[in-house]
Amino acid sequence: MGDIETFNCFVNSIVYGDLLTQVQLRLPEKMLEEIDKWVAEGRFKSRSDAIKTIIAFYEEREKTREFFKMLTKRSEEAKKHPESLIPLEEL
Repeated sequence: MGDIETFNCFVNSIVYGDLLTQVQLRLPEKMLEEIDKWVAEGRFKSRSDAIKTIIAFYEEREKTREFFKMLTKRSEEAKKHPESLIPLEEL
């Protein structure tokens, strides 16, 4: 590996926690045009940056959904068994 490639791998492993793997991705032309518009507007550095950010938002949304499901379940449990609740003052 040359110096630039070594540096890029080092930076990627620090920023993303792992080495990056290149993948082929097929997108509808309209979607790609939208991504290119965002890059041209300066919202993202590159197509790759835009797609990684979109995936990260999706992952965060899924974590939020799971958290909401857990809260809903706990709320139902609390309604059924209020005696098991711990007052906030005791925490």
